[in-house]
Amino acid sequence: MLKIVWNKLVTTVSGGAILISFFSILSNLLGLIRDRTLAGYFGAGPILDSYYAAFKLPDLIFNTLVLGALASAFIPVFTRVWLENKERAYRLANTILNYLLITLIVLAAIMFFVAPMCTRLIVPGFNGSELAQTIALTRIMLLSIVFFGASNVVGGILNSLKKFLTFSLAPVFYNLGIIFGILVFYPIWGIKGLAWGVVFGSALHLLIQLPEVLRAGWRWQWFWGISLEVKRVFKLMVPRTVGLAANQFNLLVITVIASTLMPGSLAIFTLANNLQTFPSSIFGISLAIAVFPLFSEVLAKKQHGRFVQIFSINFRRILFLIIPLSVLMLLLRAQLVRVILGSGHFDWQDTYYTAQTLGWFVVSLFAQSLIPMLARTFYALEDTKTPVIISLVTIVVNILGSIVLGKRFGVQGLALAFSIASILDMILLLMVLRLRLGYLDDKKIIWSTFKISVNSLLAGGVVYIMLRFMAGLVNMQTFIGIFLQGLAAGTVGLIFYLAICLLTNCQEIDIVKNWLKGLRPLLK
Repeated sequence: MLKIVWNKLVTTVSGGAILISFFSILSNLLGLIRDRTLAGYFGAGPILDSYYAAFKLPDLIFNTLVLGALASAFIPVFTRVWLENKERAYRLANTILNYLLITLIVLAAIMFFVAPMCTRLIVPGFNGSELAQTIALTRIMLLSIVFFGASNVVGGILNSLKKFLTFSLAPVFYNLGIIFGILVFYPIWGIKGLAWGVVFGSALHLLIQLPEVLRAGWRWQWFWGISLEVKRVFKLMVPRTVGLAANQFNLLVITVIASTLMPGSLAIFTLANNLQTFPSSIFGISLAIAVFPLFSEVLAKKQHGRFVQIFSINFRRILFLIIPLSVLMLLLRAQLVRVILGSGHFDWQDTYYTAQTLGWFVVSLFAQSLIPMLARTFYALEDTKTPVIISLVTIVVNILGSIVLGKRFGVQGLALAFSIASILDMILLLMVLRLRLGYLDDKKIIWSTFKISVNSLLAGGVVYIMLRFMAGLVNMQTFIGIFLQGLAAGTVGLIFYLAICLLTNCQEIDIVKNWLKGLRPLLK
């Protein structure tokens, strides 16, 4: 029995959704531990500003060329070729891997030498010591993109083959590497130890996946031939790469603006953003990753009815989980920030600004959670252009909003601009998908969204009452008092939400029932 359950977990889409969600929770918990450790060591100040700014140049290269671009182009083509000829599919993977590694090594070497000039453009508000520190960290972190490049090709193979175990574990080991850097490398090498922790984490991200892909039959080979499939991958990568480059430019603009605001603004923005991505990573990105191969397979077979069923189920499930969590996070944002980050040098002023910034991020949490699945629907159709065009529009909105709102409201204005752009992105993706594919089970989605929203608001009212009630029972000047207030209010609110969903016959409540009945398949 246990063997059957394990096989379903590691080889099926439903099991993949469970595995990815579970390890995403674990990875995000480690991410919170990482952020709490960093906040406690340094507070929201210049050192943490430099640390987060140092990611920007490596991220510009990696996120543009690899993250998303490779996955959106590689997985659909690899899946199709795999069904025809397994040997040819592995040849495709090796060819892409070889070209990618050479490109990343060359770019990393070039960026090592031009890092001082690029960093001055990215953080014009930093002074001499902050700037020098950021340059040194950036140069070390450039090594990580080579490991990540190889890791993402390997992960793409495993994802295509519906082998989700080590693919799901990779982010966990990445965060473990960073935490190791903070606790071990930093005391030895100082601030540079933080950057070496990032490199160590990226190496672990690759190494944990290698045994499983080797067991699946993959072997590295020196292939360089440009086949039709390789050309197809590169062709599909181009528009997505343009979109990701624009998105990275958007993040660079935000970094430029944040560097000119009060000290610690970049740290506050990043810490608040990390907190709000916790639920969207678990319920939005995880489910989108797991369902992507199935989308590709169903749409390739032109099974429109089956696609609509799968799309509707997952769309509603994401909303069922994210909308109430958004309401809870909005009401409990101060408690969340203080409990998770409030230690050491992270003082009450840091808590206040981070909590307010988090509140503006949470406004668009539902949209951020739906965008990964909506975008992957287009990728499954081998259409990487449409999401890029929409992304370019919303990036312009975000940049303009950041300039205007950042000047007026500081770091909170940057979060508000981000939320406005995210909601617009989600709406446009859904509209175009509806025009492209027609009926998407619209009535059921709209009716479910209405019930979920009303139930979430009612639960939010209960949470607010509990917050006021608990404030009179605990000492709000202590960690334990704030923790108990937030825990009690959040627990009662979630129980009330589930209860009222049962009373109003929300079909999505079956998710909870399935989990409690032994991890039944999420997709029927």
